[in-house]
Amino acid sequence: MAFREKMEWTMHMGLLVFILAAAAFLSAITTIRIAIRSRQVQLPNIVGQNLSAARVQLNQRGIELKVADRIYDALPAGIVVRQSPSAGTQVKVSQQAHVVVSLGPIRTNIPPIEGTSLRTARISLLQAKLQLGEVSSPYLEDTDGDTILLQEPKPGAQVSSPRVDVLVPLGPRPPAVVMPFFIGSSDVETQRQLAAVGMRNVRSTPVPSPQWPVGTVIEQSPAPGSRLPMDGQVEIKVASAGPAQPSSQN
Repeated sequence: MAFREKMEWTMHMGLLVFILAAAAFLSAITTIRIAIRSRQVQLPNIVGQNLSAARVQLNQRGIELKVADRIYDALPAGIVVRQSPSAGTQVKVSQQAHVVVSLGPIRTNIPPIEGTSLRTARISLLQAKLQLGEVSSPYLEDTDGDTILLQEPKPGAQVSSPRVDVLVPLGPRPPAVVMPFFIGSSDVETQRQLAAVGMRNVRSTPVPSPQWPVGTVIEQSPAPGSRLPMDGQVEIKVASAGPAQPSSQN
């Protein structure tokens, strides 16, 4: 066999070996992927099931159940309240599924806390193995501040949550004024109007503004229409001809 023919034969054989090796490699990769996918299962919905039944259902799929927490709930004791990952999630075999299990409703009566202070209410609830929930605090006329007006649940009720929500008025709304529109008015007139309604905490700051007449209010805070308590502060900026001067407070 000539040297040229030998070289061509060797190259053909090398190419054939390479093709066979590549095919074997791709086949192995495909087999591994199929094996990995075959070891994934879909997590069933176990919320609402008894803990024992949920564990059996997961174990049948190769998933380990782990109790992450136990809480008081309206569901009977021993029932799964939440699960993670959620139902329908694809998980690997041998992965853990975490659940929260119900301890059942709290078997305690709500103490009467209406008419007491927040501090007294907290102590009473702690003694009953409860805790203060949401505190709503609106302004209401003819009420005293820091005194519980309403509670939910009501006294004596059986509860499924350890939290008791309360309504604690802040008392009558403090006196306030609605801010007029001062921009374009003179500083003197603005100060006079504020003093006339009882506003004493007013700060006036000169600002160089050649496009405005000297002594004209060019900015105000709070904005016009805002509700401002009588003890709040009003800030106005007044046009001046020269460099900015230190702020003055009346």
